[in-house]
Amino acid sequence: MRRELLLEKIDDLKKVMPWYVLDYYQSKLAVPYSFTTLYEYLKEYRRFFEWLIDADIAQVDQIADIPIDVLEHLTKKDMEFFILYLRERTLLNSHSKRQGVSQTTINRTLSALSSLYKYLTEEVENADGEPYFYRNVMKKVSTKKKKETLAARAENIKQKLFLGDETMEFLEYVDCEYEHNLSKRALSSFQKNKERDLAIIALLLASGVRLSEAVNLDLKDLNLRMMVIEVTRKGGKRDSVNVAAFAKPYLENYLKIRQGRYKAEKTDTAFFLTEYRGLPNRIDASSIEKMVAKYSEHFKIRVTPHKLRHTLATRLYEATKSQVLVSHQLGHANTQVTDLYTHIVNDEQKNALDKL
Repeated sequence: MRRELLLEKIDDLKKVMPWYVLDYYQSKLAVPYSFTTLYEYLKEYRRFFEWLIDADIAQVDQIADIPIDVLEHLTKKDMEFFILYLRERTLLNSHSKRQGVSQTTINRTLSALSSLYKYLTEEVENADGEPYFYRNVMKKVSTKKKKETLAARAENIKQKLFLGDETMEFLEYVDCEYEHNLSKRALSSFQKNKERDLAIIALLLASGVRLSEAVNLDLKDLNLRMMVIEVTRKGGKRDSVNVAAFAKPYLENYLKIRQGRYKAEKTDTAFFLTEYRGLPNRIDASSIEKMVAKYSEHFKIRVTPHKLRHTLATRLYEATKSQVLVSHQLGHANTQVTDLYTHIVNDEQKNALDKL
């Protein structure tokens, strides 16, 4: 979604929210949470508050009028009814007659509510230096996760990674082959954004940064000589991230055309730009997701930018056999998350079975 449109939608949601959600929003801007995350959270809060009114738990007519003590006194049973409502509700904006949303969506809703409750019960301070209330019902609500071993997850993910020579083959495919058989209109759009798209894909494959980190990258954050970028990690922490050398020519080619192609001025600090109504704008996450999906589907299999992050992590572990190095590269606080990559590249178990 375009940044300007995203901010407009956020403003629309803020207009209907209770004062304590606006406090939460303002606080998370300072962390900073990405606008995309905040938008998704506000949508979840709207759905939750609408349910509170429909279920007559909050006896008001408007979301903005829901008092904070309604949240304070919600019971575990109330939350279980809400989860049941999510499971049984008809899908919105869909022609499907299937009832209920997915468990992944439910988990995302509960995660958003957990963040709000943590703020209200632990992080915020009133005039006396105390949180608004202390009872956090979300700590009593458990999320149901998909049961899957790391080995099974690794095998599933492995099919969607561009490992070994495929990393460069993917970039070369976009550079040299993708444009064949495109319509005149599609070809014109591709040729305008080719250098930028290649630079984005190369950066994701060469650094493993998150989509939001790539979107928020500014010109000043790139050191081409050292091949290092400065990014803002989750929790607002600044981090220096090394970028593999193979991305350098793609980044250089994009920088050569960035100013002229996208009419960039000195005030346009965003590294990756798009043009909207003749004006340069920071490219948004949705545009990158669609772009990666389009190219990858033609090359091998439709993937997300997060799979390109998995690709870098897997290749780095295969080269170093060090979970610590992979964790540092990805910006993880510990090595537990990187256990997945040991399963993707671990051929010892298969080799042992072949010898039986």
